[in-house]
Amino acid sequence: MPPLRCCLLSGGASQRMGQDKALLPHPDGGTWLEHTLQLLAELDAPITLLSRWPRHHALATALQLPQLDTIAEPPPWEGPLLALHRLMERYPDTRLLLAPVDMPQLNTGALHTLIAAANTAPEWIHLAHDGVRSQPLLGIYPSSPAIRSALAAAINDGERRLLRWLDSQPSNLVPLPAGAIRNVNSPAEL
Repeated sequence: MPPLRCCLLSGGASQRMGQDKALLPHPDGGTWLEHTLQLLAELDAPITLLSRWPRHHALATALQLPQLDTIAEPPPWEGPLLALHRLMERYPDTRLLLAPVDMPQLNTGALHTLIAAANTAPEWIHLAHDGVRSQPLLGIYPSSPAIRSALAAAINDGERRLLRWLDSQPSNLVPLPAGAIRNVNSPAEL
């Protein structure tokens, strides 16, 4: 089975929130960014932080997690599909556990459930599902030659919508507790 790598996406502009979501204080201490990195560290897999923001890299480096690699996301900044493409190019033949910085209630139980489901069919994409809809920013994406090729072709054709690309890929929806995988994008959702 290909190795697992945790990839935290933290490069968005946080326009709907009105401030950097990654730097919001987490109820358990630290920021959302620090909390999520420490949560991923509990999985004993290498971690990559992909962000265009120098402050994110500085906070991540200060945590001194030995398995952490930080990557400054280059322009253009066109969303998570392009970010996923960049990660797959960098880490071929790996299973990428993609996680967003804006799921402040994410927990190890949900992550272990997602990983267990992905272990049953490692060639498929496994997406978190809250009972109503999928949450594709939390998923395990195999960086296999076939998926990398399909993603590269979509990117080259100008596709930038993750959900539209996922419609053409073999994927499995993994039911997870809605509260644990709630994506928070605005002050009202806080």
